[in-house]
Amino acid sequence: MKKGCGYLKIDVIIPTYKPDKALFRLLDSLERQTVPVHSIILMNTGKKYFEQLVSGSGFEHKYPNVRVYHISKREFDHGRTRHQGVQYAHGDVFLMMTQDARPVNQYLVERLTKALKKNVAVAYARQLPAGNTSEYEKISRAFNYPEKSQVKTAADLERLGIKTFFCSNVCAAYRRDIYEESGGFIRHTIFNEDMIYAAGAIERGYGIAYVAEAEVVHSHNYSNWMQLRRNFDLGVSQADHPEVFGGVASEAEGKKLVKAAWKYLKKRKCLYQFPGFCLQCGFKYAGYFLGKHYKCIPKSLIMRITTNKEYWRL
Repeated sequence: MKKGCGYLKIDVIIPTYKPDKALFRLLDSLERQTVPVHSIILMNTGKKYFEQLVSGSGFEHKYPNVRVYHISKREFDHGRTRHQGVQYAHGDVFLMMTQDARPVNQYLVERLTKALKKNVAVAYARQLPAGNTSEYEKISRAFNYPEKSQVKTAADLERLGIKTFFCSNVCAAYRRDIYEESGGFIRHTIFNEDMIYAAGAIERGYGIAYVAEAEVVHSHNYSNWMQLRRNFDLGVSQADHPEVFGGVASEAEGKKLVKAAWKYLKKRKCLYQFPGFCLQCGFKYAGYFLGKHYKCIPKSLIMRITTNKEYWRL
């Protein structure tokens, strides 16, 4: 395997569901990268929605290196669907992205692949908030995606705790050889397939690179209820995988986030927003707590809270 950005082939894998025209902008951006993308694989859920989007657009002619594979909503799984996409790829490196991520410039692929040194299994990008993002989301993005790059290894567990395993398939580049050696993404998971993979890579002695210079715009203005639901799924994933998350606590990160929010809002003379931020954190923690203890919750309530109903129907 060649070093730096001299890989023979780089593929991009993007799960899609009810995509809009932003998908075209993402594909155009990937076409303009300084390091060429060999193929783009779309793992699309719901064929009719995709066909409605591309109808009359000349999609196949405009994007000849894009391959689309359709699955039903019942078939979708965060780990298995992405793993299927890897099987359709042939590159030495594959880049996982989501349909709502937008590269900031043409250097994204180059900078991520350069970070995949000999002992680095995966390199993930910095996520920046969009222009219409709430202050709460800006705080979260700044907290999780700082300005300084780093490579995390098992030696960082005591210092970073669960953040050692942090990785995001919103935009992350993987070495194919290490992926196949490890067995790839877990095939059935409600959430966190990226962190579960990263934890396994660290256990095997590899590093996880955070590349702050590789940037994508990606953020959401979720309501408090949606924050609760997403964090419920997060808690479920941790409860289902004690071998990964059992030895490291997540709650400490929440406390650090609250402190970071206070400093952020104070600096901008917006402390009046702090109570609202704390309320949102309360919803997040409530969802996380319920998810961690989902085995004590009636199935009917689980189905009302979760964002991934198909997970519970298998």
